[in-house]
Parts: sequence; structure tokens; C-alpha cells
Amino acid sequence: MKLVEYPDAEMMMMDLADTLASELKNCLLMHEHASFAVPGGTTPGPIFDSLCGVDLDWGRVHVMLTDERWVPETSDRSNTKLLRERLLVNHAAAAKYIPLYAEADTPEEKLPELAAALTPELPISVMLLGMGTDMHTASIFPGADQLEKALLGDDRLVAMRAPGAPEPRITLSANVLRAAMSRHLVIIGAAKREALERARTLTPDEAPVAAILKDTVVHWAES
Repeated sequence: MKLVEYPDAEMMMMDLADTLASELKNCLLMHEHASFAVPGGTTPGPIFDSLCGVDLDWGRVHVMLTDERWVPETSDRSNTKLLRERLLVNHAAAAKYIPLYAEADTPEEKLPELAAALTPELPISVMLLGMGTDMHTASIFPGADQLEKALLGDDRLVAMRAPGAPEPRITLSANVLRAAMSRHLVIIGAAKREALERARTLTPDEAPVAAILKDTVVHWAES
């Protein structure tokens, strides 16, 4: 794990957007397309706001989420809605989107279909992750019903239900997360920095983010 500290979150977001854009450009020099996996939630929004305006060959970038809540795109809790509003706009509107949601009552009904669409994108070229104070990453939560499968199984996608999560989730497995060619984790605040340091001393079943810290660049600002 490499830790990069910033004097403030605004500078971190701008710098990280530049880093991700540079990695995508370099990938496109050597490959037909680049796969780009990103988290939902509130933290990455400013990164998306900068990144979508970068002039690169977005038509060859395939964007996907690291995880999704099993809700329609019209829901305010949909990570896909966030991407469509803040990343897949401006220059980045030309990117191809690989969904992690399809209309069905449960994620299990659509897992084979969504996993099949994901397969050509692996290994993921560039990945951005977030982390909660409970040390979850993507939707791999401590105490989740399919935690062992998500951490140790060979499945590319896993349906998850976790304490405190009001709806089912679908998440990339730890196997897929670890296989990414470039992986960044972004966190803000003293509480998340403390959680990160705790995770380094715990097992992945206690702190799921521990499963992906090796070879990850962690970006942190206090506020």
C-alpha cells in the first residue's frame, strides 16, 4: 500500500482526476479500450466533475461501477444515477457504460447476465474505490450474508445483503478488485484514516478493505 496525503480535499480531487485521466490515456495507447471502475457515494463526485471535462478518447473507455444498490436508476440511492449526472457528461458522455443493474426484483435473477457483460472488461484497467468507516469497500461489508463468497470465491459478481444496508447490493468480488491493473482508494477525514490504519492490522473478514490494500494507492485528505 502506498499512502498519498494532501493538504485539503479539493486539491486531492483535482490531482486524482489528473492521475486517473493520465492512466486511462496511457492504457488507450496500448489497448483497444480501457475499462474504468468507479464507486458511488458522495466522495467521488468532485473527481467525476473534473474528469468528465478531460479531453481523451472517451469512446474507447468502458465505465462501470464497483458496486450498485439494487434500485432503479430513477432512485436517489442509485449509483448509476450519480454517474449519469456527474461523470457520463461533457466529454465523458461518449464513454460506454457497463451496468450493474437490470430490472428485476432481486440481483440474483440478473447475476449471470450482468457477469457475462462484465467478463470482456477484465482485468479492469483503472479502478477507483472508496471505503466506509466500517472498513467496507465496494459493497463487501463486514457481516454481510455472502462475505466469504465475495472475499474468497471465484465469482466475478456477488449479490450482498448487509446489516444497515436498506436494500440488496451487487458488488465486484475481491478477486476482480485485486486483479485491476491500477487501483486507487480515496478517503477523507480523520475517522476514515483511523479506520484505514485499523484495517491494516485486521483480517479481510473483519475489515474487507484489507483484502485489496496490497498494491493500492491510497489518497487521503483530512478535510
